[in-house]
Amino acid sequence: MDYAHRIDKLARLLDDEKCEAMAFVPGPNFFYLTGVDLALMERPTFLVVTSDARIHAMIPALERDRWAAHMPQARTVYWQDAEGYENAIGQLAAGLKVKALAVEGNRMRQFEAQALSRGFAFDVVDGTAIVKPLRLSKDPVEIEAIRHAIAVSEAALTATLSQIGAGMSETDIRARLVIEMLMRGADGPGFDPIVLVGGAAADCHGIPSAERILKPGDALLFDFGAKVDGYSADITRTFFCQHVSDAHRRFYDAVLEANRIGCSMVAPGVSANDLDKAVLAHFENAGYAANIRHKLGHGLGLDIHEAPQLMVGNHEELAPGMVITIEPGLYEPGALGVRIEDDVLVTETGASILTQLPRELTFVG
Repeated sequence: MDYAHRIDKLARLLDDEKCEAMAFVPGPNFFYLTGVDLALMERPTFLVVTSDARIHAMIPALERDRWAAHMPQARTVYWQDAEGYENAIGQLAAGLKVKALAVEGNRMRQFEAQALSRGFAFDVVDGTAIVKPLRLSKDPVEIEAIRHAIAVSEAALTATLSQIGAGMSETDIRARLVIEMLMRGADGPGFDPIVLVGGAAADCHGIPSAERILKPGDALLFDFGAKVDGYSADITRTFFCQHVSDAHRRFYDAVLEANRIGCSMVAPGVSANDLDKAVLAHFENAGYAANIRHKLGHGLGLDIHEAPQLMVGNHEELAPGMVITIEPGLYEPGALGVRIEDDVLVTETGASILTQLPRELTFVG
């Protein structure tokens, strides 16, 4: 992986915004820039990149060996638990000699930002907007990782479906899905898998329960994704157990058509606003305006939800290399929820649908 190229890319963004340096804590940006996956814990851990592409860091001593092996070029201050971290931040500041420091305000915790402000003797500023373009378009290595995660996810769901029958609980089904992902090489789930049956499927981010049992006629909704090399799939499919009512079939068909509309529109230059508006118009014309609960989709990469957000009011245009989700859904509280989600790569000429699982109404059990 060419991490030097990524550091240079960030440095150019900082220079364009006249920002001297930016600090990161463990998380997606930290991993993207270094390839080092550290946990965000009680010990302050900072990566700082300057506008001239110099790399500084403050790392807990227990992570010294791993950090030094991956980032020998970084000027690094190490600190021990017994010493505390305040003096280490002072050493970091002394080595940087900057008059301003940006931080990733959407991830850095308050105590970390306050510690940096004390150590640098000035208030840090929120650099979220500066760094936003950094990971928008994926490089070939990232795209391959996402493809791999999708392949693992789809194989795991296919294997799980063959084991499902009426009488199983949501948690039992979820456990089988997680096992199937791990058996196929996933590092783990990219997020807690959502497996919901019947009326519970109307809860967009519902938590699976051992008390809810799959019954004939129920919807069965999966929202899940395996993680591979730091990148995750994000896939949703909705099935029905043994049979479906006419009303629920119409509900499903409306979502299926919305998914088709959204996927067919994806291309460079199309705005997030126009994508979401087209799907909303379809739902409204079909008589389901009251059943809409969320935007059309979002960017996908090291974060499950990242830019761009596919929603009315966001006029950002799609560009080659972006990976997005198209996930229209309709929800009737206490009765039914249907969502169909695909992962889509924006190409130079249009789009490539990365997910291959069937979308047509399918029965299980």
